[in-house]
Amino acid sequence: MATYQREVRVDAPLDEVWAFHSTIDGLEALTPGWMNLRVEAIRGPDGDPDPEVLSPGTRIRLAARPFGVGPPQRWVSEITRRDREDGAAVFEDVMHDGPFETWRHTHQFFAADGGTRVRDRVEYEFPGGPVGRAVGPLGWVGFEPMFRYRHRKTKELLERR
Repeated sequence: MATYQREVRVDAPLDEVWAFHSTIDGLEALTPGWMNLRVEAIRGPDGDPDPEVLSPGTRIRLAARPFGVGPPQRWVSEITRRDREDGAAVFEDVMHDGPFETWRHTHQFFAADGGTRVRDRVEYEFPGGPVGRAVGPLGWVGFEPMFRYRHRKTKELLERR
């Protein structure tokens, strides 16, 4: 399975960065416009159609049409883990019924020098069996612009100026 990882330091407290990334509004704010992302439905683990926090068991039905080309790609993202402890926090989401054979996105947050270090780690596998696995390492070509945008936007929205 291929892995992509990127991190950034944000000049904002861990609690603020964690809270921002814990909501659907945070997801939408951090998605580049060229992805043409649409949240089609969201259900909390208790069936609530509009949960305040993305907790384990929350399922989000999404569609994206990168650069407005081709039919929309649809998938369900499920929050599978959410932990917070002193000085660190993490949540994970996995993709169901989407364009990747496997997708696990781990979002990690660490208190660091008065700010927060944000690390995104994606373990993924393209469809297509052996061919998909062979081209997997090239995934960074598509991931890097998206995560560079996400990290730049996180700093823009959360850092104190």
